[in-house]
Amino acid sequence: QVQVVESGGGLVQAGGSLRLSCVASGRTFSSYAMGWFRQAPGKEREFVAAISVSGSRTYYTDSVKGRFTISRDNAKNTVYLQMSRLKPEDTAVYYCAAGNVYIDYEVSYKYAYWGQGTQVTVSS
Repeated sequence: QVQVVESGGGLVQAGGSLRLSCVASGRTFSSYAMGWFRQAPGKEREFVAAISVSGSRTYYTDSVKGRFTISRDNAKNTVYLQMSRLKPEDTAVYYCAAGNVYIDYEVSYKYAYWGQGTQVTVSS
């Protein structure tokens, strides 16, 4: 069993930055791909970014490319989402997920373990 815990959310003005962190318990963290998803009020959960097991491959949804960066530190069992030039439309609950994913990183059901989410609010 893997436990996933996100942190780092908060309130920020448009144009600002935040860094989300996600710690996944267990010795097998380095064997899981990690993903970030988000869900805005009244909307479905959507893919934001993902990173492969080794960290050599990263994936982003188009709306965050060039603004968000996903990275991982396997020694710390942690994955990060650095968010810059935030927009009000980035407001959502952000979820971290872990799974044995090798293709279709944007597909949520491929991730077996999910955190409780952290709120990100961007004011205009």
